[in-house]
Amino acid sequence: MTDQLTWQVGDIRITRVQEWEGAGLQMLVPNASVENLAPIDWVQPFVDHKGRATASMHTLAVEVDDQRILIDTCAGNDKDRPMMPIWHMRTGPFLQELEEIGFGPDRVDTVVCTHLHTDHVGWNTRLVDDRWMPTFSRARTLVAREEWDHWREEDADDMRQTLTDSVQPLFDADLVDLVETNHQVADGVTMLPTPGHTPGHVAVLIESQGESAVVTGDLVHHPIQFAHPDWRDIADSDGTQAEQTRRDFSTRFGDSPTLVIGTHFGGPTAGHLVRDGDAYRLDV
Repeated sequence: MTDQLTWQVGDIRITRVQEWEGAGLQMLVPNASVENLAPIDWVQPFVDHKGRATASMHTLAVEVDDQRILIDTCAGNDKDRPMMPIWHMRTGPFLQELEEIGFGPDRVDTVVCTHLHTDHVGWNTRLVDDRWMPTFSRARTLVAREEWDHWREEDADDMRQTLTDSVQPLFDADLVDLVETNHQVADGVTMLPTPGHTPGHVAVLIESQGESAVVTGDLVHHPIQFAHPDWRDIADSDGTQAEQTRRDFSTRFGDSPTLVIGTHFGGPTAGHLVRDGDAYRLDV
């Protein structure tokens, strides 16, 4: 079994189920180099033994009363993704690990897509008799309408492939709800509009019994971007908007009791934003 982490937010339980963790994030955030990260003590839980920025692919399994919600579904098995070796033709035990925490394919009620990039929607479907079929066949999958409207006409081969094998089968099975970017998913679970990485990108706010957590999605890929919101991700659709979204997010959640859970943060994955000079650091 891969490492799992669990957080309790009031009455709501959140469990990280990890598909992959490793180094190489500098490919997405070029400024996150070994040389730039080495002097920054607080970032060390989020680098490997060589000082390289780490990343994780994981889903966040949320239990609200008797509801089971998944936030993003990683890269998936058997997907043809030659542009990224860690995504390509995977054969990992992800579904079995979901089963072990009570989130088997027939137990999930809702899947929240923070956005539609391939490493966030892969397990939406699985290969059954050479056909891509919905993995969570009784779950409603929530996609921001703005996100779908942007990508549905996309011509790029890699995005078109993702939509074909990991998104369109859900529409064909009538399992998708197109929602606004501030949609309430369940009691205490609400989408937050955080555009920039993609036009309809959302974070997810979780609140219960006076406690709170927020799941970042890809508004940041690594905690260093709280300290340097201008360190841009080459995959951002709108780099200027993404930088402003990071600043706004830090202003809202910095120096607060809200737990910040990174969708791609390796290591401890979560912490609290604390003001550090003109920016913020993630304390774990």
